[in-house]
Amino acid sequence: MTFAETLKSLPGISHLAAMNLFAADGMLAATIENKHGQAGSLAIYNHLAQLYGAITPEAAKKGLELYGEHSEEARLNPGKHPNIDRLIGLIERDETLRVKQVFAV
Repeated sequence: MTFAETLKSLPGISHLAAMNLFAADGMLAATIENKHGQAGSLAIYNHLAQLYGAITPEAAKKGLELYGEHSEEARLNPGKHPNIDRLIGLIERDETLRVKQVFAV
């Protein structure tokens, strides 16, 4: 399944403005906003959070599957896809990120 096809199968994110990701020490690690260029990642991270309760290494592996063809591109071009790079790093470091949804008003 392509990335575009995968996105169509995921739960909607119109209720979200963003998602904040927190490291184990409670520090904000990243924010993914519901805007052009990030909405697909927000949909994937939201889906992973719903399935796993956090972005765990196991969730990150599933996320790489969901990103489809973009995962290989990210591996070949570090820095081009930071939200995919983050998942790869979580797997490599065996880390988990807590999530907090920011709801749209």
